Amino acid sequence: MLTVFWWAVTLVASFLAAVGAACAQEGANPVRLDDIVVTATRTEKELAEVPASTSVVTKETIEMGNVQVIDQALNDLPGVFDRRGKGPMDTQASITLRGIPGQQRTLIMLDGIALNKAYDGTVSLGGFAVDDIEKIEVARGPFSSLYGGYAMGGVVNMLTKMPDSSTATVKGMYGTDNAWGTYVSYGDKLGDKFRVFLSWNYQSTDGYVTDYNVQSGKPTAGIGGFSMTRSNQGAPRYLIGDKGYNGWYNEGYTVKVGYDFDRTTRLRLTYIRSQYEYRYDDPNTYLMNGTGNPVYKYGAVQESTFLGGPGGTTQNIYDISFEKEFSSFKAKASVNLNDYEKSWYTTPGTTAATTRSGGPGTVSSTPSRAYGGDLQFIIPAFKVHTFTVGGSFKYSWSDTEENSLTYWKDEDSKTNLSYQSRGKDRTLALFVQDEIALRKDLTLYLGLRQDWWRTYDGYAYDAGKAGYPKHFGPSAYASISPKAAVVYTPFTGTTLRASAGKAFRPPTIYELYRTWTSVSGITYASNPDLKPEKSFSWDIGFEQKLWKGFQLKGAYFESYIEDLIYSTTVTSTYQTKVNAGKADIKGFEVEGRQKFDFGLALFANYTYNNATMRDNDANPDSEGKRLTFVPREMFNVGFETQQGPFLARCVGRYVGKRYSDDLNRDRTNGVYLSYDPYFVVDAKVSYDITKFIRASLAVDNIFDRDYFSSYQAPGRKWYGELKIRF
Repeated sequence: MLTVFWWAVTLVASFLAAVGAACAQEGANPVRLDDIVVTATRTEKELAEVPASTSVVTKETIEMGNVQVIDQALNDLPGVFDRRGKGPMDTQASITLRGIPGQQRTLIMLDGIALNKAYDGTVSLGGFAVDDIEKIEVARGPFSSLYGGYAMGGVVNMLTKMPDSSTATVKGMYGTDNAWGTYVSYGDKLGDKFRVFLSWNYQSTDGYVTDYNVQSGKPTAGIGGFSMTRSNQGAPRYLIGDKGYNGWYNEGYTVKVGYDFDRTTRLRLTYIRSQYEYRYDDPNTYLMNGTGNPVYKYGAVQESTFLGGPGGTTQNIYDISFEKEFSSFKAKASVNLNDYEKSWYTTPGTTAATTRSGGPGTVSSTPSRAYGGDLQFIIPAFKVHTFTVGGSFKYSWSDTEENSLTYWKDEDSKTNLSYQSRGKDRTLALFVQDEIALRKDLTLYLGLRQDWWRTYDGYAYDAGKAGYPKHFGPSAYASISPKAAVVYTPFTGTTLRASAGKAFRPPTIYELYRTWTSVSGITYASNPDLKPEKSFSWDIGFEQKLWKGFQLKGAYFESYIEDLIYSTTVTSTYQTKVNAGKADIKGFEVEGRQKFDFGLALFANYTYNNATMRDNDANPDSEGKRLTFVPREMFNVGFETQQGPFLARCVGRYVGKRYSDDLNRDRTNGVYLSYDPYFVVDAKVSYDITKFIRASLAVDNIFDRDYFSSYQAPGRKWYGELKIRF
């Protein structure tokens, strides 16, 4: 694999070098990246000095790119995979780093506040304003000693704006599928002590067709209009219709207040509210009878199979943070609440009683709360040491209820309780990191974290089934997570890195207690006996400036996971969560960037992930198979430029084949529920009409690439924007 790694490094470097020579220019960056990052070490550090493979996405880069939902800003980064299947509608993002599967293994933060949902570790980004973001820091690799369980793959930290002077912004957007949005913000520094930032954003779209009605049974004689297709495993299927246009809206509010007592002491208060809802319009049947009338049912197929119910999320984030610099050390403290006030969706009934016009259904509601706190001290000592010492706590609960509905579109038409599951968990942690300046060009990092995790009050109820209700006893686990890293700068422009660390991830409340059955009849079972996952990861990397304007980065990494929590297929209609055994992830990432004096920057990166199941006693047939939803290969290539008032950015992005089945049987591409490899090209052009007014036109998927990421992926989309700054 190392041979392939160096081949990729050579390829990226050769491409950019060839372009640089052709242009015969030496460069400067048209968009300057921030040099200071905080995520990798919890301390302010120049980007070239951090002991991790770290990327920074600045507000300038975000504005130049096609970013409607925050996570889209990560699409162009090496080692980062953002899985979404419904375009911007799919705000339930799944961001994974370096082939570590599942959103619950990557820590997503907003201003240092964990966004991972207490229920299942996922993250909902609908309602968060893209224009609120100052920058995004992505630190890949083992950070268990600083961040705990969710950070197996790394950390994504989105940092929001806090103005130093009076500023105001108004933005309007309109695009394909009647997509429109608006954003308004105001920020100011009042005197020397008080700062405030306020924003509101709203987005809406009619959407497009994402979900299709595919059946195994052929329509009966006399019915036409259907077409032959395949399942994702190649079995014959019949396409008979779709669920209609999949529209959505989101809305968000941000309130940030800061008070600087003096130059060494400051207080910050944050409140963010986001609301997101989606819907399906009237479904479409492709079936016609002999007289040309539409047909919605035949044989065992009911009209209900064409229907898709609405859903949504309402989230509130509260945070209080305090910083104080003393003569010999610095202290930071924060307390926060991540409150998923509502998280719900409705499902139409499956019998003849449910039709387009009405009938029964069910609603699933999963509110959850996570209270968190963090205390940290940064203590220089003995000239060469900088200690980061602290502790954290997290308490969370989640309660899932399923109720019958008299009308499947109305979440408030509840009747009897049909299912319920709930649980609580608590994590306490202490951590210490020692940054040791062995020499001017050599820094060693040693870290240690102790976590104490406990889950309790587990409960499940399934109406009408024997053995319910069930009460589950508490479980507890303690884990020590060490980390070591070294940064060596032997020459100006050369940085070498290496790191290693252990981590653990406890199971979520969803994995422990939530069992559900899909409309297609597949049961996804929980497992209250799950043990926490454990991992050991290491990486080596480099950063090299070869000539003026050119930068090359690369890293090789390996991760070994034990007791991986995995969905294993028991029968064709039953899957369950198990500690699958052991999984290995080996891969590399390489990126290059060439900047020119005449306002042009070229970039390219390539990622290879070989993520496989090594041992699985529960399902030996999965051994040697690729982990689900992890692409083996990804690459990006593009440019950005600024020529006077014109700005432009264009990126081509490739994502390789993924599997949703632990036996890798879903090999058919181009069909509903498949995960196709794809290459798309996105571009955005902006023009500064005045110093304060910017107009932009963005096009996603310029060449209208048709593919599936389980759902039908969006085709070509365009968005026009007008932004005014005061």
